[in-house]
Amino acid sequence: MNNKNRSSDKEHELYQAILQLKTPEECYHFFVDLCTVSELKAMEQRFQVARMLSRGMIYHDILEQTGASSATISRVNRALNYGSDGYATVMTRLDEAEENGGQDA
Repeated sequence: MNNKNRSSDKEHELYQAILQLKTPEECYHFFVDLCTVSELKAMEQRFQVARMLSRGMIYHDILEQTGASSATISRVNRALNYGSDGYATVMTRLDEAEENGGQDA
């Protein structure tokens, strides 16, 4: 899903700002300030769907557990399979952190 028409730049100041955050609490406060409640809930839901898909769960179970629409689940699945590997990078690091007892990977 490498969209060449995207208006964002990977060097954008926003992404540099995110990299300055050091704790989940700092991230939470930053995103609460940056996003509307509905935007934040939508991102949290998409991430939850990605996590479940990456663990091999099926659409029906994900739909029941998250309340996400089938269109959202499909979109996230497409990003997992054909995207720019952002989800894969994060999922791998989260799995490694879990294996290390919750410490940073």
